[in-house]
Amino acid sequence: MDAWWQCEIPYPFVDKAITDAADSVRASLPNQLCDPRIAATLFDEVLDEFLLCDDLGMNVIAIEHHAGINSLIGANPMVTSLLARQTRNVRVLSLGTLVSLRPDPVRVAEEYATADILAKGRFDIGFVKSGGTEMASSNINPVNNEERYWEAIDLIKKALTTHDGPFSWEGKHFSHRHVNIWPRPYQDPHPPMWAATGDPSSSAEVGRRGMRHVLVLRGPEGTKRAYDAHRQARAAAGLPKVTTDNFAYAALVYVGDTEDEGIEVGSKLLWFLNTSLKSAPQFNKFLPGAAPPVAAPGLYRTQPKPDAGLALVDAEKGVAPASRNAEKLISITAPEAMAQGILFAGNPDSVYRQIMQFYDKVGGFGHLALVGRSGYMTHAESTKSIRLFTKEVLPRLKEIGPVEVG
Repeated sequence: MDAWWQCEIPYPFVDKAITDAADSVRASLPNQLCDPRIAATLFDEVLDEFLLCDDLGMNVIAIEHHAGINSLIGANPMVTSLLARQTRNVRVLSLGTLVSLRPDPVRVAEEYATADILAKGRFDIGFVKSGGTEMASSNINPVNNEERYWEAIDLIKKALTTHDGPFSWEGKHFSHRHVNIWPRPYQDPHPPMWAATGDPSSSAEVGRRGMRHVLVLRGPEGTKRAYDAHRQARAAAGLPKVTTDNFAYAALVYVGDTEDEGIEVGSKLLWFLNTSLKSAPQFNKFLPGAAPPVAAPGLYRTQPKPDAGLALVDAEKGVAPASRNAEKLISITAPEAMAQGILFAGNPDSVYRQIMQFYDKVGGFGHLALVGRSGYMTHAESTKSIRLFTKEVLPRLKEIGPVEVG
């Protein structure tokens, strides 16, 4: 099993009274609240943490979000290109440029190919469907977002793999008369492609396309159902079985010297949930096209009370949309998060045990993405966890090889 470390570079230094009163911390807060000197320090610290991962042998991920305190990485191609050039040993995953928000997928293909050249073939491409606030802040019509997402991926893949001269693309949402990117990617035919999605229809599409499937904070039930949909779609299409290398899971992870230290400091990661997922209802529930058609009617129904259970699945549809998961996660406690497989925290032995228990519940996966820093966690606390994880946990995970799953 491989491990990938990430930090979205959040900006928590806004008065709580302001964030509590805001419609959304992912769209509505004015950027006058951002001190660029603090932002510069945060970038310096986190980039140094990425480079520490390179020194210690843990892969890295750069995430993209827009217009909110949850992430200062709004220019993912720029950050991943920096990492591609500055790292020397590990793989770099862009997870990722929000392709359904970009008007020109060919430009995205150029950016990815350039990053792969800079990394000399250590680059992975990740695709993520945009959230409601990002559709609004990017001035994008959310209707047909899913169609644009898959068409953009198809166009990017064709641009990366066509080497015999220009081609034209006349699709439903994108039109290009002359596509001929330079440079071509370092990897042949193209860098590995990931997709982060959890609803059954998208999970099935990921399976049919043979992409690596990553679930983010979905808990064991939702993750297993999504992985099952992936495998079932391949079987129905007559495609060969895949191994656990096709599957990845992202969770909050912190390792301390002791169990108490790991949980105490690791609980700071819950800022990621308690604050950064807060979004106005019109953004995270009621934007047309923001949820798959099969799930959309449920968004208008009365939601369960907070004590009605924390299972991160929709009983009727199998896997809850990201917005529903966000609602259930906002007020979760550290013990609840650990019980749900959202947070792996404690001493090295305990963290390894929690990961493997989750691994067994969902049927296995070959990649663990660590949300390793968030909220008010300090640079020193973050680097300590990176060192302990790479020394005490990662070697044991690497002993777990790919297993064929039907």
